[in-house]
Amino acid sequence: MSKFTEKAVVGLSGAGLGLDELVRQGARQVIQQAIEAELAELLERFTNVKTLHGQRAVVRNGYLPEREVLTAAGPIPVRVPKVRDRSGSGVKFNSSIVPPYVRKSPRVSAALPWLYLKGVSTGDMGEALRVLLGEDAKGLSANVVSRLKAQWAEEHAAWSRRDLSKSCYVYWWVDGIHTGLRSENSDGQCLLVIIGVKPDGSKERVAIGDGYRETKASWLELLLDLKVRGLQAGPLMAVGDGAMGLWAALEEVFPQTRHQRCWFHKMGNVLNALPKSQQARAKADMQAIWMAATRADAYAAFDRFVSIHAAKYPKATETLKKDRESLLAFYDFPAEHWQHLRTTNAIESTFATVRHRTTRTRNCVSRPTFLGLAFKLIEEAEKTWRRINGPEKIKLLLEGIPFKDGEPVQDDRPVQQKLAA
Repeated sequence: MSKFTEKAVVGLSGAGLGLDELVRQGARQVIQQAIEAELAELLERFTNVKTLHGQRAVVRNGYLPEREVLTAAGPIPVRVPKVRDRSGSGVKFNSSIVPPYVRKSPRVSAALPWLYLKGVSTGDMGEALRVLLGEDAKGLSANVVSRLKAQWAEEHAAWSRRDLSKSCYVYWWVDGIHTGLRSENSDGQCLLVIIGVKPDGSKERVAIGDGYRETKASWLELLLDLKVRGLQAGPLMAVGDGAMGLWAALEEVFPQTRHQRCWFHKMGNVLNALPKSQQARAKADMQAIWMAATRADAYAAFDRFVSIHAAKYPKATETLKKDRESLLAFYDFPAEHWQHLRTTNAIESTFATVRHRTTRTRNCVSRPTFLGLAFKLIEEAEKTWRRINGPEKIKLLLEGIPFKDGEPVQDDRPVQQKLAA
């Protein structure tokens, strides 16, 4: 697995959402979940307290009126639940997240961006809320955090059982990441993610699973599960790195799917086989390949790279040559889509965020906790995803019209020429 540059937030301007709005949405979700977890702990503490008629003495009793807590990022609406004490002993629920009558909190204002970036991390949740509330966070016991972890795991499990019989994907970006988290059974736990493009050009999460070191068996299990849940066919093209397990599994489950190797990963592999003094020139020579206007021009640039570097650096040129066709598969698809298909950038930004946050959690975690954490992080990232360029060209692809050098062709002529004739 290649190393990625860590980034705190990537693509925050997408989908019309700015940083402030993302902060508000992320903070509201996490704070509301934490409040509900606090209430659940209180109710559990009094679960055995009964009235004379055998009823539970302390029960939920709706919500207090919604109020907004004013912060530097804007107002955040919160709903604090109420309890009813039938025994008359005066049990009340006061949230330590949002104490009674709080309307404005400088500490909340200062901590919100940090809470958004790290608050949903299992290991950092308690620390994040302590930064948010200081000594007032004493009521946030380990049980509260455990309830949040369990809730995220349940959400992921439910999402992973959804019906896919009506789903259709044009492209997939497929990749895996080693987060540094250790599971109960292995220290080689790897997050496996598939992001897809739908017929309208929008992107969505397809699968979020785990495996051991991106093996074929791990990918095979993930892909077969998609098929069992109703996915009729794979995408027209899948974009991924050099993980052999992925391609072997894809060939077995969805053999009609074309393979496109990621140029970002390939360039990194080639440059690692060259001395630093040669890397700038080699990078420019490789860019000339994937930036060529036609496949023929790309072949010519490919041959130039090999002729220049083969004698002195055979390992570098062999690394490039062995994936020649899969590196240039994008030429058979619309030119408007090329920038999306040449790399796994659509998934790299999400992984950078996941890697940035999960590397802070070094303790051993359970499999459901691991997947639940990843699910919540990627769920938030999905809000910033935009449609691919040229979504109208997808209709031609689905109708079976072939493309050559980025243009649709029929009877060996570009479609535009036929229409003109």
